[in-house]
Amino acid sequence: MSAVADAWVTTSGGQAAARLPDALARLSEAGVKVRELDGDPAGYGVVLFDGVSDPLLETVATLARGAMGRLLTVATDRAALADRGAWRLLRAGAADVLVGDEPGVWEQRAAARLARWRHVDDVAESPDVRERLVGESPRWRAAVRDAVEAAAFADVPVLVTGETGTGKELIARLVHSLDPARKRRELVVVDCTTIVPTLSGSEFFGHERGAFTGAVTARDGAFSRADGGTLFLDEVGELPLGLQAELLRVVQEGLYKRVGGDDWKHTKFRLICATNRDLGAEAAAGRFRHDLLYRIAGSTLQLPNLHDRAEDVLLLARHFLREALGNDETELDDAVRARLLAREYPGNVRDLRHLASRIAYRHVGPGPVSVGELPDEERTGEETDRDWRADGFSAAIRVAIMSGATLREIGAAATDVAIAVALAEEDGSLQRAAVRLGLTPRALQMRRASGRLPPPASVS
Repeated sequence: MSAVADAWVTTSGGQAAARLPDALARLSEAGVKVRELDGDPAGYGVVLFDGVSDPLLETVATLARGAMGRLLTVATDRAALADRGAWRLLRAGAADVLVGDEPGVWEQRAAARLARWRHVDDVAESPDVRERLVGESPRWRAAVRDAVEAAAFADVPVLVTGETGTGKELIARLVHSLDPARKRRELVVVDCTTIVPTLSGSEFFGHERGAFTGAVTARDGAFSRADGGTLFLDEVGELPLGLQAELLRVVQEGLYKRVGGDDWKHTKFRLICATNRDLGAEAAAGRFRHDLLYRIAGSTLQLPNLHDRAEDVLLLARHFLREALGNDETELDDAVRARLLAREYPGNVRDLRHLASRIAYRHVGPGPVSVGELPDEERTGEETDRDWRADGFSAAIRVAIMSGATLREIGAAATDVAIAVALAEEDGSLQRAAVRLGLTPRALQMRRASGRLPPPASVS
């Protein structure tokens, strides 16, 4: 059997250590290209353990940061997971928890899990997907991976939630394009905020000639046009209750009648819905049908707002500017970078794209975008800039502490991220990155020599 994925393997506990040679052999037989952990936790990882302890949780938290968020933990027996051990491991950073009390079985399960992760990551990290769904923040990449998995491995309705401007339609188009059953058929988009109540039946069901005044010809509706493809209902929470009931019937039975018609027509499509509302709260308030909510939420994807993926602001700004200017070399002055990072974005990514387009038509000549090319309303003083240590930074520290991270681990992680960002901003130059960080180039060179230098974060 060919290797389905690469993975390193390590252990915690005497019994687990004794089982390591056998585990390596069986994982290899199951199709996994394995190696013992040799100090570099890059890629997927498997940790065998005897019991959940604070040292194990600290180890998992440290290793998960270097394992692409994909760390599989395997208990030697079920007793090792006492006291909610599985949940504690997930909070520490493990991606999944298996019980290895059946030799020959858990290795197959682990191989299958690793193979799935490899497939999803290969698609999510492909140039085509990255060019359409720009971002490096962990929450954004996790949302993209979830969308890839829902598209490729589940034939269920998808509900995409998130604030206005977070990229819900982009995710819907990704799911459609990756759906093996429907990617070559039509994606029909219906904006539920623009539907006129008196014409809503025709919009969805179509109508026969003469069905109402002005219906001089027969017309196909969204259900007909989406047959064999995908129907995307943007802002589905805006649908009136009466239309919700009719939509539910079509989703359940795949049958509908045109307005003014008597014949039942068949349709089969993948349904993707998006909303910026809390549909659970809407259902509790009687404004959205509980039964419809259950039907449309076969898989739910929650998109982060731009505030929660602040590390993507400059990446997105460069992307939009280069897209508008047709110039892959467009950069930003330091003062412009600082302003973009300090600014609030009520409209999320859509707001940033709009700002980038206003900057783009002002930018002339070679060289980076300068502060004079910012729109007048964007030229604010330092007193309005946001403290970089507030908001998202504090939230990240809070999550780390709640996950059991120690002060030493938090400091080490912050150092790694700061170095990676500085290297990315300076195109990998140790000299310039060291100046930005207030370090000597030799300090970074020593980290590189010891293998502790993180790879530059992508900025393009």
